[in-house]
Amino acid sequence: MKLIDVGYGNRINSDRIVAVIGADSAPAKRIVSAAKDKFTAIDATCGKKTKTVIVMDSGHVVMSAKDPSTIGE
Repeated sequence: MKLIDVGYGNRINSDRIVAVIGADSAPAKRIVSAAKDKFTAIDATCGKKTKTVIVMDSGHVVMSAKDPSTIGE
């Protein structure tokens, strides 16, 4: 199990990541909105602007303030 830092001391399991996408696109905004409605959204931004949306295999959606390229590495 490898943990990836998503910012501000928060980490997620890299084996469970399905997609890492930028938060500015309309589909990403719809994914986040649907996750909030289902209570599966995890906000790891600590009040900052969301830059990255990470979709997990469990159906959870993690929002991060880090750039998608940083998390993708």
